[in-house]
Amino acid sequence: MGLGTLFLARTVYAFNWYDIGGVLSLVRASFGVGPAQLGIVLGSFLVGAGLFQVPAGLAAMRWGNRTISLLALASMGAFSLASAASPSWPVLAALRFGAGAGAAFFFAPALGLVASYYPSGRRGPVIGLFNSGFSVGAGIGLFTGAIVGAAFGWHVALAVGGLALLATAAVAPRFLPHPEGGASSRPTGPGVLRAARPVLRSRSVWALAIGTTGLWGGFYIAAQYFVEYASAVHPAWALAVAAAVPTAMIVAEVPGGPIGGWLGERRRDLRGLLALWGGSAAVIVALVPLLSLELSWPAFVFLGFADGVVFAVLYLVPTYLPELSGSGLSLGLSLLNSIQIFVGSGFAIAFGVIAAAWGYAPAWWFAGIGGAAFLPVLLLVRVPRSGDEPTAPVPA
Repeated sequence: MGLGTLFLARTVYAFNWYDIGGVLSLVRASFGVGPAQLGIVLGSFLVGAGLFQVPAGLAAMRWGNRTISLLALASMGAFSLASAASPSWPVLAALRFGAGAGAAFFFAPALGLVASYYPSGRRGPVIGLFNSGFSVGAGIGLFTGAIVGAAFGWHVALAVGGLALLATAAVAPRFLPHPEGGASSRPTGPGVLRAARPVLRSRSVWALAIGTTGLWGGFYIAAQYFVEYASAVHPAWALAVAAAVPTAMIVAEVPGGPIGGWLGERRRDLRGLLALWGGSAAVIVALVPLLSLELSWPAFVFLGFADGVVFAVLYLVPTYLPELSGSGLSLGLSLLNSIQIFVGSGFAIAFGVIAAAWGYAPAWWFAGIGGAAFLPVLLLVRVPRSGDEPTAPVPA
């Protein structure tokens, strides 16, 4: 029941990332704002999610993954529900920042909790399955947000997500087992900072984050910008059909996660999997401006599957790093995610600037080349051997 509960929580969590995307036009009309203000509303969530990653990891070291994950669901749900009553766009942006902070406190502790439930050699598929819940929730959030928003207004669409998170937070404690080890194995007081120091200095964590941050940006750009690109460059393409292309990408991520985790547990050098699937995906991103609508479908299905594989392997690697053993896993995952959110978001901003200045073709080339350019940094990772347990258990 533990994995099923966390998969549900990850799905509802992602729903609240993406439901606002389905009602942006309604928010714009309600507040009489333009793209700049909407960009601030969307960006405030990412800023909150990025800023609080490392504090979330430190909190998990002190109070445990299970406790922090459950509190994060309640916090994110409360901010998401409150955002439904926003009287102005600045208030909505502030509350979305709070929801992003809640999201930060859920991600790494929940993933650390998943890892604690499964022994060495069996974590890969379940980590991939857990992560695929994000794709499921993202797809449902966009679709449901648009449908509910059109029928009842954007306030109700956001409220549905917040209430679903609060309900999940209320039910989850009944089904989440307490991991072995417990409070007796966690550092306290100044011991938290001493235990955090080797994690924050880990060359492997920094290399993993930097080596794949271009891919994070490329996948994000492909999912978020394709419809706008199609509308501007290929106006003859039906909008609904163009919107279905990145949706197919999101759907393909779902099987990619568990399969990627399964492959990761069977490879001795996990860097090779990241380079193979990441490099292939980067090539596809660079080729987007050359693709017809018919070729865009299989290309984006491959991108989605590759996304699932890459991030399943990426999140599997830290579970085998010795410096992240014990209570340090969540902090390592938090640091990894924080770097990717901030640098990857910069890639997305640069894509928009390049597209405005020189057109979409150079922007797609930039995204593809950027996705591949950082992959050699993975050579700096001290390669963990899949199936080799770190020197200490992974309590939560």
